[in-house]
Amino acid sequence: MLVKKYSRARLTPHRKVFFQLGLALTLLIIYIGIEWKTVDRIVSDFNTISLENIEEEVIPMTERIIEVKPPPPPPPAPERIEIVADKMEIEESILESTETDESEAIKTIDMDEIIEIIEEEEVPEKDIPFAIIEEAPVFPGCTGSKAQKRQCLQDKIKAHVNKKFRTQIAQDIGLSSGKKKVYVQFTIDKNGKITNVKARGPHARLEKEAIRVVKLLPKMKPGLQRTKPVRVSYTLPITLVVLDH
Repeated sequence: MLVKKYSRARLTPHRKVFFQLGLALTLLIIYIGIEWKTVDRIVSDFNTISLENIEEEVIPMTERIIEVKPPPPPPPAPERIEIVADKMEIEESILESTETDESEAIKTIDMDEIIEIIEEEEVPEKDIPFAIIEEAPVFPGCTGSKAQKRQCLQDKIKAHVNKKFRTQIAQDIGLSSGKKKVYVQFTIDKNGKITNVKARGPHARLEKEAIRVVKLLPKMKPGLQRTKPVRVSYTLPITLVVLDH
């Protein structure tokens, strides 16, 4: 008897599907096995704990004691009390009246006998800037009003610097071309002499030359502040033009 095979009963065409299902099922079982967690349960026997061995901690009660100082003892009583008899005579002072009447003569005061005392105000000893001095120092040969003497002094100092300053130094030291400035500050003291000369410029040789020229200024008439000679500070800018080499 021949065995009849039906085409629908053949599993060969579906073996790939079965293989994939088996592989997926295997991976799922492996994943669940890896991720499976177990916890050890420990059950304590509460009946074995003895409360008799627990020591009870006794906390002592504290009490704040306030120290009360006793009051100071009273001063001792005098050993002997002297009784003075009330026989002392008390002199009464008589207050004289300050009112005047017509019988008293009034003395007239001569106004010429009054001497007026003028208190001189002290002038501070510090240097006073040239811009705010009441009477500026006077350069020899300057005349006119205060403003004219002030302007004359400035013109004379500039002319003195232009004549005495050796401008060739600026070319010799190799400065870059253009305008260079040297600032000189000095003081005209109470005697009209030039003191405390300082300079600041682009090179030490220019500063030294500016100090030398300012020290050659002549003696002047000192400046006045409240009619008293004072020290006057003066700032002089010296402008030099350096040409291309």
